[in-house]
Amino acid sequence: MDIENLAKGIAGGERRALARGITLVESSRSDHRAEATALLAALPKEREALRIGLSGTPGVGKSTFIESFGMMLIARGLRVAVLAIDPSSSRTGGSILGDKTRMDMLARESAAFIRPSPSQTHLGGVARRTREAVSLCEAAGFDVVLIETVGVGQSETVVAEMSDVFLLLLAPAGGDELQGVKRGIMEMADIIVVNKADGDLKPAASRTCADYAGALRLLRKRPQDPDGFPKAMMVSALQENGLKEAWNEVKTLTDWRREQGFWQRTRAAQARYWFEQAVKHALLAQLDAPKAKAALKALSDRVAQGAEDPTKAAQDFVMQLDR
Repeated sequence: MDIENLAKGIAGGERRALARGITLVESSRSDHRAEATALLAALPKEREALRIGLSGTPGVGKSTFIESFGMMLIARGLRVAVLAIDPSSSRTGGSILGDKTRMDMLARESAAFIRPSPSQTHLGGVARRTREAVSLCEAAGFDVVLIETVGVGQSETVVAEMSDVFLLLLAPAGGDELQGVKRGIMEMADIIVVNKADGDLKPAASRTCADYAGALRLLRKRPQDPDGFPKAMMVSALQENGLKEAWNEVKTLTDWRREQGFWQRTRAAQARYWFEQAVKHALLAQLDAPKAKAALKALSDRVAQGAEDPTKAAQDFVMQLDR
């Protein structure tokens, strides 16, 4: 692959080049990993997009919200990239990758780019190479990158480690005030968005929003938040109500963080986090070496037979790797 021309195409905003680049960085082949590293090094580093992570339980309306929100941003003259993570089967490894079909209006926009990717059973609600895909979208000149996670639970917070603002979408009647003060994904959210606030669900959405707004006031204030944040608000992605208000809140929060220096500090901390993750993955990759596999098989057989304590066997195996 001609990495130099591919990098030029991505930097020039070519959609096909961007799609090829993301396919390359998502590949697990060793030769592709080397090419992906070279590609990332060749891309411009001065471009920054606003990275918005979106999470929520299945059926909360993430795709509908993203389409309506993205169309609103495009109407304001912004270019929008969407990275939609689809859950992979633990049995077959396959993914439907159907999120793009739910965003047919946004998919037809020349100022939008939508890329569904399989999670490949990677935990945390995102794919292993999502952060690198975000970098490619930034290099391609997109102003906003929306990262849609798989339908997640309370402990799936990895998307907060690659986004500037984290939106948590909730459905009406999605919990009470006690639910709102639980740790995990709730305390990572910058803005809680109660979707589907329309029709018969509007009263329930109003109660849910009030419950979570009250719960957020009980949480300890974070240094990276101005007064009033994190906050809860209602939207109707279907009727396109509250989307402009949500964008204004995102802008208020990001502008304040830039002025106070939290923007760059957070990005530096995220870079450190992903460096450490890369080191851990590299160490785990050593387990695939034939010698390591043989030693692991021999010790695991002894553990299964009751001839070896699991903890001691693990320590012995690590010592063998160090030799």
